[in-house]
Amino acid sequence: MIIYVNGNEREMAENSTVFDVVTQLELQGKKIAIELNQEILPFQSFATHVLQPNDTLEIVHAIGGGQSDSFVIAGKSYHSRLLVGTGKYKDLDETRLAIEASGAEIVTVAIRRTNIGQHANEANLLDVISPDNYTILPNTAGCYTAEEAVRTCRLARELLGGHNLVKLEVLADQKTLFPNVVETYIAAEILVREGFDVMVYTNDDPIAAKRLEEMGCVAVMPLAAPIGSGLGIRNPYNILTIVENANVPILVDAGVGTASDAAIAMELGCAGVLMNTAIAEAKNPILMASAMRKGIEAGREAFLAGRMPRKRFASASSPIDGLFF
Repeated sequence: MIIYVNGNEREMAENSTVFDVVTQLELQGKKIAIELNQEILPFQSFATHVLQPNDTLEIVHAIGGGQSDSFVIAGKSYHSRLLVGTGKYKDLDETRLAIEASGAEIVTVAIRRTNIGQHANEANLLDVISPDNYTILPNTAGCYTAEEAVRTCRLARELLGGHNLVKLEVLADQKTLFPNVVETYIAAEILVREGFDVMVYTNDDPIAAKRLEEMGCVAVMPLAAPIGSGLGIRNPYNILTIVENANVPILVDAGVGTASDAAIAMELGCAGVLMNTAIAEAKNPILMASAMRKGIEAGREAFLAGRMPRKRFASASSPIDGLFF
């Protein structure tokens, strides 16, 4: 049967108890409170209360004061700083498992012509990544003109019932997949004017990034390297300059190959990283999705901690005072 835990769908066996959920989540013995269908459930009832299909649990614990480490896009807060795509997986089941392992809250999808001959029972991507559980981010992948990109965004808004958040990318050529910045400017201006919340793919040019911010884009997404190349961040100082001068979230988009690349992006102060190929084309996509999640978290913590300064010469870790020789 299906229940909902902290807003996420979860499958449980029939006649499962609330304590079974607590055990699966490895929360036994921890100080938690549980709300069942908007009613407080006493701790003593965890082991005896049998769950019913579609029950909704909210499980909370205490944290330190202050705001949590989240970031905001178009007025909505997100805790996961890893954004993922849905292309290149072998099937929809692998897509689902990899996205779950990534912990992503924002998932990009491409907009394509429907297959008119599709069987009525054939699975659909939105059945796997339900808009109830994820923020769906339609993108304009494959568009080479501003006109194509704008049309795609308009269709996406209709498809998703008035959804305004889009990822804009206008490509220059098929070999490099670098952005056509001039066409990107044109499309961004039109989309912002029409009320879209535009997250925009661009090159790692600080001037271009700032201009797109000033045009009203809600997030700017400079590439680390060419799309699908896995080369990692080629110009870290450009990314750093973009981050230092931005008043909107900066997310690295394209070129990440492994978890250390994601960590470097976060150590530079980026708000997040969007990736697809690095996960989907790994030998074990689900394990790589988990690794990317940890890389993002480690890089973010390192950024918040503040790394030690680089030094030209060695500096002993142990004090030399009191040596006995």
